Amino acid sequence: MAVVNFQPAKVAILGAGKGGTALLGLFSQIPGIEIIGISDKDRAAPGLKLARRLMITVADRVTDLIADRGVNLIVDVTGDPAMVRIIAKHKRPGVEVLGGDAAKLLWNLIQYQSTLQGQLFQTEKLAAIGSFAAGIAHDINNPLYLIMAFAEQIREEHDAATIREHANEIIGAVRQINAISKDLTQYARRSTATDAVAVDLNLKLDEALKIARYAAVLQDLSVVKQYADEPVVKANPEEMLHVFVNLITNGVQAMEGTGTLTLVTRCEDTKVTVAISDTGCGIPTDSLDRIFDPLFTTKSPEKGTGLGLHNVKVMVQKHSGTISVESEVAKGTTFHLLFPRAEPPASRTA
Repeated sequence: MAVVNFQPAKVAILGAGKGGTALLGLFSQIPGIEIIGISDKDRAAPGLKLARRLMITVADRVTDLIADRGVNLIVDVTGDPAMVRIIAKHKRPGVEVLGGDAAKLLWNLIQYQSTLQGQLFQTEKLAAIGSFAAGIAHDINNPLYLIMAFAEQIREEHDAATIREHANEIIGAVRQINAISKDLTQYARRSTATDAVAVDLNLKLDEALKIARYAAVLQDLSVVKQYADEPVVKANPEEMLHVFVNLITNGVQAMEGTGTLTLVTRCEDTKVTVAISDTGCGIPTDSLDRIFDPLFTTKSPEKGTGLGLHNVKVMVQKHSGTISVESEVAKGTTFHLLFPRAEPPASRTA
């Protein structure tokens, strides 16, 4: 049987509107696809902004990109009928072109894939909350016991001052339960499509820590924070929260109730780095290369779906970031994340 050698796709994207932006985001995540460049007559097109963040070439002239000797596939999503003639005139022999109805089909497939990815994120998020059940029950039961105790005392109490004191304790316990409910409800809601905004990663790590602490019952963990000033990135806040909840939860579960969780942020010129470390069981060497694969997990079924770290990697890459891991069995694990740095909101620097 003949062996077919597939040439890696070296792609030029023509059009940086909604379709071109979606293609750019998808292709940048797929191994074996190299994006040579993207072009659009609108200098403010969203795809060009994304390309610059991804450090992908933005061609000033579409004809230069079409004729680029590195290109072997041109994807035309401009919707401009005249582009067919321009491509035919300037492309090199043997270069494939995807445009017209074929490009529309590809766009529809990407939209479908995006919908499925959103559903996958939501499913994995709800599954994670299910794994928190014991921790949530523990944190709710404590204030419930307090409410019951003070309510019983009030029933037999006649001193007005003591009754007011007990009532205040009950109100505080109710507020504690309400805070737990609010945190979980906000996290469980479906992520909304939103443009990237300025996100302070210190605040998101703190928010994620409040949720991830339900991952273990009666935990005796130390948390060390080493935060830089204003580690701000452009991101979807809900998706960034999901990334941190997942990674912190992994660390908490790996330590099985005792150990040290360390959260670090650093700002380095145009980059922001995040390190999330635990002193837990560590990851075996033969599993390190597979932990971001879909459905791969070293956890028991009630603690992991095998989707968490895969989703994390997809989200990190979506935000022009990278993620890596180092681990040693019986000593712990550190996840390193790197993002392009953004300017803090003007109101914070005024």
